[in-house]
Amino acid sequence: MPISHSPVPPSIPEVSLLALDLDNTLINRNAAFRSAATVFLAEQRRSPVDVEMIMELDRSGHAPRPVVAAALADRWEGAVSSDTIAEFLHRGPAAYVALDETVRRALLAVRAAGVPCVIVTNGWTDQQEEKIRTAGLDSLVDGWVISESVGSRKPGPEIFHAAAAAVALPALDRAATWMIGDAGHTDVLGAVNLGLRSVWVSGGRPWVETSFRPTHIAVDVVEAIAHVLEGGARRDSRPGGGSGVSGRGA
Repeated sequence: MPISHSPVPPSIPEVSLLALDLDNTLINRNAAFRSAATVFLAEQRRSPVDVEMIMELDRSGHAPRPVVAAALADRWEGAVSSDTIAEFLHRGPAAYVALDETVRRALLAVRAAGVPCVIVTNGWTDQQEEKIRTAGLDSLVDGWVISESVGSRKPGPEIFHAAAAAVALPALDRAATWMIGDAGHTDVLGAVNLGLRSVWVSGGRPWVETSFRPTHIAVDVVEAIAHVLEGGARRDSRPGGGSGVSGRGA
């Protein structure tokens, strides 16, 4: 059901939309994929040491699936069929995701603040929606947009406009829209290109890109959400610093 929004308390800066990445931002996608890979190797009677190879090939989900599939088929020299590998990669980590309690509480704080919140994620619709529902995020956010369904991938602008439409916003308010995500080349770049504010979830990594940068850097999504809700819009002067569609408007 749609989530009703109460007025934003005066202590909280005006935020018209909070867009949140899914994989390795709201959920630990890499840990879930490692679990999926471990089970798959056991099912196929392959060496468990191959899990490290799979994780390296996967590149946190950013490597093209056909490239990963071809590398695995070559590694196993026909011992595992191409169809079986493709099915494993399509299922991905969806059945193994979980939501950390601190993230759940942070999302409840977003709801209490009356801020519309939409998941904006690249990926296959069925896999991403299974992750959202398995983690229980469907009851904590106002909607989601998935690249396969909207025909646009981050950092393309269309998927961000679709996020606004998902919660019945007539347009993106660039000064009052925040994007939080762990991938600089998709989440942050997409926000910068549109003039949106952004928080990069670093996970302890240094920011190395020199041509653009996020409005703010946080270690994890909980810290990122807190920054937005506790006055980040006032402190940060410039946005750039330097199915499959679900929601009230869908």
